[in-house]
Amino acid sequence: MSKMTAEELQNLAQQFRIDIINTLHDKGSGHWGGSASVADILTTLYFDRMNVDPDNPGWEERDRLVLSKGHAAPILYRVLQEKGFFKDGQDMSLLREINSPLQGHPCMQKTPGVDMSTGALGHGLSVALGMSLMSEKAANPWWTYVIVGEGCLQEGQSWEAIMAAGKFAPSKLCLIVDYNKVQLDGSCEEIMPLEPLADKFKAFNWNVGGQSYNGHDVNEIRNSFSWLDEQTEGPCVIIYDTTKGKGVSFMENTHTWHGAPVQDEHLAMALPELEAALTIKGE
Repeated sequence: MSKMTAEELQNLAQQFRIDIINTLHDKGSGHWGGSASVADILTTLYFDRMNVDPDNPGWEERDRLVLSKGHAAPILYRVLQEKGFFKDGQDMSLLREINSPLQGHPCMQKTPGVDMSTGALGHGLSVALGMSLMSEKAANPWWTYVIVGEGCLQEGQSWEAIMAAGKFAPSKLCLIVDYNKVQLDGSCEEIMPLEPLADKFKAFNWNVGGQSYNGHDVNEIRNSFSWLDEQTEGPCVIIYDTTKGKGVSFMENTHTWHGAPVQDEHLAMALPELEAALTIKGE
């Protein structure tokens, strides 16, 4: 894999935000807030970290990714498209269409590169744990990454999986927390606080990233993966501080833009901000 610079990765993630908000405007529905918050993390995973083959999506030795917060499907699809998973004219214009390969939430039966169907919050980590335990028995173990948000971590099934992972300790399971502090109906603090989150994982025998990383800084994301590579035992969790709706000032840090339609006037205000943050023009 040829390495991109941090600036190139940062710019690519920003371009993805622009593409996504245009698509959501065109479709009149979809989830902006959680897609924008995880854009830099997903971009760095697929273009700097994960071992995958777009021409062979079912390759047995590939790294797996489970997007447990399945409503963030738009950013996952845009990343998979750029990575080369989509063939035969598939593109973001198919998002949320009836019988489309790009459903509103990821579907492993329809979308190349999607390792697990998600959307009902909470089951992603259970599935990822199973994938990782199978990896332990493989000749060439793969990494399994699972991305969760606050809603996932407020589900009992997640904590059953966290407890089980602490017991079985798969060495290549990485839980990624997109910790933007806002969810569907309001702030995490008012709905169901998760703090002290890092301490809770430690109590369940997880290895917790050495710090709370900035999920919008590619250099910090890379540093978090350097920490991950230093661990000799699993499971591991990395907590990233992120911003709901990152990149558009009036859409940031509010549940209003979890999944509200992007109207003409919203797009007109959002695009100049998003485009101004591109550091490499002409992408």
